[in-house]
Amino acid sequence: MLLLLLLYLSPHFLRNLVLACTKIPLATLFCFYCTPTIVHKLASTMARPSSKIPIEIVSDDEIVSNDMSPIHSHTPTPKLNRYAISIHSVSVQAKRRLFMCSQPDIEDYGNMLSTRKKKSRTYDTLLHRFRSKKGLFVSDVTKTEWCEKQMEFSLFNEEWKNNEANPYEELAHVFGRGRKCNNEAIQAGIDRHVQLQQEVQKLVEVKVKSREDVMALKLVNFINGVNQLLFEGLTRELPIISFAFAQGIWMVGKIDEVRTKNGHDICPILVETKTRFHDTVPLESQKRNGRIQLMCYKYLWDNLVAHAHRDFPSKQLYDYFELNPQGALCEDLVAACFESGISALTLGEMVTCYQTTCKMLPRANDMLVLRYESQRDQSLLDEEKFVYDESWIMSQISCCLEFWLGQREVNYVAEEEDWKCRYCDFASECPAAYTDSESMESLSTDYSSE
Repeated sequence: MLLLLLLYLSPHFLRNLVLACTKIPLATLFCFYCTPTIVHKLASTMARPSSKIPIEIVSDDEIVSNDMSPIHSHTPTPKLNRYAISIHSVSVQAKRRLFMCSQPDIEDYGNMLSTRKKKSRTYDTLLHRFRSKKGLFVSDVTKTEWCEKQMEFSLFNEEWKNNEANPYEELAHVFGRGRKCNNEAIQAGIDRHVQLQQEVQKLVEVKVKSREDVMALKLVNFINGVNQLLFEGLTRELPIISFAFAQGIWMVGKIDEVRTKNGHDICPILVETKTRFHDTVPLESQKRNGRIQLMCYKYLWDNLVAHAHRDFPSKQLYDYFELNPQGALCEDLVAACFESGISALTLGEMVTCYQTTCKMLPRANDMLVLRYESQRDQSLLDEEKFVYDESWIMSQISCCLEFWLGQREVNYVAEEEDWKCRYCDFASECPAAYTDSESMESLSTDYSSE
């Protein structure tokens, strides 16, 4: 009976007790009904941070910042926050995998690129995305001048294809599809250039093991080529890596031929040889593309010479290409350098030799030579000699960089040059492409492998 009375009176008793003792913590009052085990669990729970996380309204930028913060911190985050971050991260990565690891429809390239909002962040530019740690290739400039939209298609198509590329091939010039390929013509052009190179050089295979080796190999080939030019008056397939000070970028190329004239003019002449599948004279747009290529080479050459004695951009070279100047070169490369009379054990020592070589060079000749020869019998089809125009080539490079830096929308080919579309791999997907099967058939005989 007493037990029943206590159970009946307990609620009223506790209510009065709470009203009378308002200063006693609620947890203490609650413990009157708890077993020792429950009290221990409650104390442990209260010792941890509260599970009631306050709601905070943040901007989009703050969300991005918050999502990145766990990467740099080892502090445990509340469970709810971890879930939110995980959901966000999986969403972003899934989109990225969809684009990079599986081949999208080619139509999606054009739609995505034409509607994507321009961003001012450096890492959103084509230059940083596709030429980071590589430099802008001279052929990038010429292909962009040929058709910006084709270049854009080509870059994203090649990105998908090269997801599994060898990391040491990053400095190699790899570009995607563009002009429709005549495999026979392309192979004939490659074979011809190899033949011309082997007429004056002996090719030696060297196995590289690092990015520093790749860069050093380019520099030693330049040094050997310059030595051959100075002693024999001719060299071919000369690699050139130069800092374009006016644009603040690195540019990379390979000059077909450099020669010196007999007489008092010591300035070397830059020559570009192009082979043609059919014995036809190139169109003006093709010649213009070749002029841009040669003028870029002279611009880079003169930059090297001008800054060889002062402000040589060694630090910029290491920073941009992410190279270690103290990085030891592989044994094969050191041995090859020794045979060439170059004593260099590290990349930094090779760059010093590169600078010393540039000090011996004069500026390139203002007269440039563009040659077209037949793939059939190597007969000369056309030769154009023209004078270097610095203001014109600077404007061409600036226009090209506007595209690569995302400073404007992509341009299509001019209406008077819409015949280019008939030789483009992306013509069926491009919204501005001109396609006509009858016209395409009639013009296909004038294919040029350039």
